[in-house]
Amino acid sequence: MLRIHFTAHDLARMKIAAEPDPLWEVLLSLHMAQSSGGELIYGNWRRNANTTARQPDLVLLRELAPPNGYSPDFLTPPAAGSDLDEALDHLLSTPRTDVRAQLDYLASRRAATPWTRALASGKSDPMRRLGYAVRSYHETAIAPYWRSIRGHVVADRARRVQQWTSHGVDHFLANLHPRVRWTPPVLQIFDFVDTDVYLDGRGLLLQPSFFCWQAPTKLRDTDLPPVLVYPTQPPPGTLHRLELGGPNVTRHSELAALLGRTRAEALKATAAGCTTSELALLCGVSVAAASQQATVLREAGLITTRREGGAVRHEITGLGLSLLNGAGLPV
Repeated sequence: MLRIHFTAHDLARMKIAAEPDPLWEVLLSLHMAQSSGGELIYGNWRRNANTTARQPDLVLLRELAPPNGYSPDFLTPPAAGSDLDEALDHLLSTPRTDVRAQLDYLASRRAATPWTRALASGKSDPMRRLGYAVRSYHETAIAPYWRSIRGHVVADRARRVQQWTSHGVDHFLANLHPRVRWTPPVLQIFDFVDTDVYLDGRGLLLQPSFFCWQAPTKLRDTDLPPVLVYPTQPPPGTLHRLELGGPNVTRHSELAALLGRTRAEALKATAAGCTTSELALLCGVSVAAASQQATVLREAGLITTRREGGAVRHEITGLGLSLLNGAGLPV
């Protein structure tokens, strides 16, 4: 069990990342691509990713990111942000001594390969090759789905923030994930080797992740800025592929022409299920405008609406999903 020890200052400095982290999604999707878990959620994506990604890049990345166990911390540098270029700059500027130390630890867990030994050498060419492989993989396995990934993560964050502000930090942490238990001032997380982490006033970044599966994860090095990555638990049918610059863009434009741009965005947002507040956030409109769009979609039979606690939840119907399918959006 992992035990994260908070002080009052840590609770005051704790925050939830506003956007998905592209490098965490790359790393955790590599784990998912090599596993068989979450078939209903990730199955189609996994088959597409494993066939469309450049195989030389996949081979290199899998040597650093096996499906289980340790992956080097430098693959997910802290405070890298939501922009891929900026995140890659952070990755590639990792001190070579840190890269070597982390790869030495990886070699203690599984056999080193010529590729990992080349990276550990500290030479610039292998690091540039790593940057190219990450970017190439992201372009084929992550970027086409980024709208769905981001939409779900942003909606999850909105729900968490509402929990936090409405019910307080104790309720928020107690309901973070089924594999997490909050016994103040310690956050206990199952499925970890017995470890204690003392935040000592540094605070904690909570990073929601689309590809994080079943249990939260973290960086191994406790001296790095503390981050806890937690699963957002997307439902089946959440991932939709958008071919940038391809025929799907034309079909999406046709859907927007049929429904109107905002209403088309609202229909897509309901594919993963959302409240009216989340719908407003995802569409970039006011709550009143989002409610109006939802009413039109519901009256057309494209979504359903049900009460969930103090809010209402909108979900797409079979007819609405067929309309999105006709627009070429789902996987």
